[in-house]
Amino acid sequence: MTFKSRVKNLQNKVTQVYIALISKTTPWYAKVVASIVIIYALSPIDLIPDFIPVLGLLDDLIILPLLIYIVIKLIPVDIWDSYEEKAKLIWSEGKPKRWYYAIPFAIIWIILFTLFLYLILK
Repeated sequence: MTFKSRVKNLQNKVTQVYIALISKTTPWYAKVVASIVIIYALSPIDLIPDFIPVLGLLDDLIILPLLIYIVIKLIPVDIWDSYEEKAKLIWSEGKPKRWYYAIPFAIIWIILFTLFLYLILK
């Protein structure tokens, strides 16, 4: 399996996790982990920054797939397979252009940054 195909597979899995998060058939405990996956995948800040050689990129190549694996194990197989079909349909028309999904993450980071500045300058 090539690197490019692995990235594409990871992209599809993240989309499946998003579908699991918004689906009513997903168990609540899987939704908790799924929300962590989506927040981590969309967040511009990683646990290990990308500018650190090797470790920064390994962070995304290890942590994200591990979290996705946990979500997959928490969801029944037949339900997860139905999410795969929906994920393929989402990407069949090209990259989704729903920029407004980034608004909650931007708000959270602005609040955290403001709190950080408040505590530093206090």
